[in-house]
Amino acid sequence: MEREFDFEQPIADIEKALEELQKLADRNDRDISDQIDVLQRKLEESKREIYGNLTPLQTVQVVRHPQRPVLHDYIDLVFSDFMELHGDRSFSDDRAIIGGFARIDREKVILIGHARGHTVEDNVERNFGMARPEGYRKALRLMRLAEKFKLPVVTFIDTMGAYPGLDAEERGQAEAIARNITEMARVEVPILSLVTGEGGSGGALGIGVGDAVLMLSHSIYSVISPEGCASILWRDASYSAQAAEAMKITAKSLLELGVIDEIIPEPPGGAHADYVKTAKAIKPVLLKYIKKFAPWSPSKLISRRFDKYAAMGTFTK
Repeated sequence: MEREFDFEQPIADIEKALEELQKLADRNDRDISDQIDVLQRKLEESKREIYGNLTPLQTVQVVRHPQRPVLHDYIDLVFSDFMELHGDRSFSDDRAIIGGFARIDREKVILIGHARGHTVEDNVERNFGMARPEGYRKALRLMRLAEKFKLPVVTFIDTMGAYPGLDAEERGQAEAIARNITEMARVEVPILSLVTGEGGSGGALGIGVGDAVLMLSHSIYSVISPEGCASILWRDASYSAQAAEAMKITAKSLLELGVIDEIIPEPPGGAHADYVKTAKAIKPVLLKYIKKFAPWSPSKLISRRFDKYAAMGTFTK
């Protein structure tokens, strides 16, 4: 099996040896199942060891894996009865953000998320998950709908950032994101935000002001990409490893800093290695927080949300 990253070479070596053993078992009558079992255990241990000790830059590589699950995969595996709603009622329907009614088990929710694809065609259609102003205005419209029907909002974050094109700026990109951040602070229903891939800059924050902010263990959340940071600070993108380390972009660092509330572990080898296991890890955590916030009054939600974000970035002696 071809491996995407250099740091996965030990995994590739074991997989190659395992493949050869299995071919040998197919050609001979000898029972070598014990040897195969030993190698399989070694393979799982190697995956856990390597993926449990990724550097920040290696985490960036993993989160950009071309086969990493995208929103439509999670819709199929975590949710049911998804009914997509379109348009911002002002300009157009931005395909980089999709949303609508959905269920998690018996819990009804409004689901909103950045939509990327697995193919070039899908990514072009969805602008690689980089939303324009109409995408953020659509998201806010759906949150208002959630308030009307008293449904919790679940947002899935996976974007390099908001689209920086001239047309987006002409239609008020900065204002749309700022308005979403302001309005989400006073939405009267629970908001759960899950970073599943790249949580990039204002593009992520535009749907990321949550009562609970969660991250998959190999996702990232930052104001700028490591390459962009290195280009600004060192005038050289080759310093991206140092930038990634200093920026504290990983789930573990952000949990320690109090920016997020919980890390959802990915299976050994990353989310791209097993979609089903990843979905099974996500579902109970979302249900836990939906049930936790269900009895809270709107005033309690808003007050606690304000306190949560006001506490970020404070200085201590």
